[in-house]
Amino acid sequence: MGHREHRLQGPASVPCAVLTVSDTRDESTDTSGAFIRRSLRRAGHAVVDYRILKDEPRRIVAHLRALARREGARVVLLTGGTGIAPRDSTFEAVTGLLDKRLDGFGELFRVLSYRAIGPAAMLSRAVAGTYRGMVLISMPGSEDAVRLAMRRLILPELRHLAGLVAGGRRGDRHAHTR
Repeated sequence: MGHREHRLQGPASVPCAVLTVSDTRDESTDTSGAFIRRSLRRAGHAVVDYRILKDEPRRIVAHLRALARREGARVVLLTGGTGIAPRDSTFEAVTGLLDKRLDGFGELFRVLSYRAIGPAAMLSRAVAGTYRGMVLISMPGSEDAVRLAMRRLILPELRHLAGLVAGGRRGDRHAHTR
């Protein structure tokens, strides 16, 4: 079976959580989080949780652990905290939890970003992987970066990703047969 067929075997609608990590944004100024939620809904996916948390690793980790325990979200999309400023700690919080890394996400994101913004793309620590039957995808806080990641990488593969991790959940059946 080819990659196109695999893509189509994932669930038609994927339950997703959106987490904005920011010390300054609130719901009225969170344009990146709003874009993610709109994009997911337009693509037919459910947004089962939305939060804005300060860039504090303990709070981020606690929220991700709670999402895993509730087993409602299959994919968690994070925005913010992926740079190299002193308060940017989302990368550390996320990578410390990952069961398996999806290095290709960060690599491809930086290649696409380089085409758009040049060498500043190397400052992004965008990362993805699996955690307790969920896919975690961490993007920069910039709305332009989120648009790029959602349109070019995440939405085209979201169903496929969710289908692949389905076997990691209690009570779920793996969407792919081998």
